[in-house]
Amino acid sequence: MTGRVTWQNITLKLHNPFRVSYGQSVTRRAHWLRLEGDQGWGEGTIPPYYGINNKDMTAVWESAALSLEPFPDDPSGITAWVGDKGPAPARAALDLALHDRIGKLLDKPLYELLGLPKPNPMVTSFTVSIDTPQAMAEAAAAVPEFPVIKIKLGSDDDVACLAAVRRARPDAKLRIDANAAWTADEAIERLRHMLPFDLEMVEQPVARDDFAGMAAVQAACDVPVVADESVQTIEDVEKLAAGGVQGINLKLMKIGGLSPTLELLRRGQSLGLRIMLGCMMETSIGVTAMAHLAGAADWLDLDAPLLVANDPFEGVIIDRQARLQLPQRPGIGVIKREIEEHIYGKGHN
Repeated sequence: MTGRVTWQNITLKLHNPFRVSYGQSVTRRAHWLRLEGDQGWGEGTIPPYYGINNKDMTAVWESAALSLEPFPDDPSGITAWVGDKGPAPARAALDLALHDRIGKLLDKPLYELLGLPKPNPMVTSFTVSIDTPQAMAEAAAAVPEFPVIKIKLGSDDDVACLAAVRRARPDAKLRIDANAAWTADEAIERLRHMLPFDLEMVEQPVARDDFAGMAAVQAACDVPVVADESVQTIEDVEKLAAGGVQGINLKLMKIGGLSPTLELLRRGQSLGLRIMLGCMMETSIGVTAMAHLAGAADWLDLDAPLLVANDPFEGVIIDRQARLQLPQRPGIGVIKREIEEHIYGKGHN
């Protein structure tokens, strides 16, 4: 049986075990969503630590597959078509596929469809996950041409790990990301030892709902504090700005797609916040879609294509200096690679 919306499970295999403060992964589960006739492609992918049930994801797509409402032919109609029910990554998949469809119909790349400036090649950070100080230093040294290293923290050896990476890459810009591992007091104390290593930013030092803690860390820190897990709604953006936090990391999968992400981006900019564009451990569908927004961003953290060993899709290109360049195709601009089919799980309608 075929439907207006179909999807397939994909098991993404990582080049190396990926450890953050929440735990370690060697694979991630993604979902490839397609509109009938391959008119548009989307993706719904979220890490396990967000606690989103897979059945809740597929329920959104099952409802969409049964809908008799015509697909919108203008981006302004996408939010209403998708609705506000169900998990954000499930809505993101529909949102992306509908944008991809309209871009292809109009023969326009996504950034043009959205009225955004054409992105110039821009550097993404490269992530080094939690490990021993020696292993983290070796991982950073293995990419000497990459100018920006993002270091995952949240272990008892945080300062030693940062010091080891700095010794291995004295030339690099360093960003640290604790993924909500610390209390505000712990963050302030640890940063007292870390800031001398010349940091570009401090990402999500405290728990997702600790807006007062984010503000306190920023008040004690002379480099930008950037919220990630704490940014999922307009209200979150406004709370962070009111507390003096300097930046926000936007991700399509946690926010619900391009339409709501652009809303948060524009509200953040109006409040004087600096904008980082990030991703989960996604395929090139999600990462390429986000890369179309790069002309409106201050920082990029879109390195999933460098970390996933079996990405089924070809989209954004990351060169040897970690610069992103968009494909010259309409819509999101992603095509399927020739790759072994066993990465796909059972399809659904």
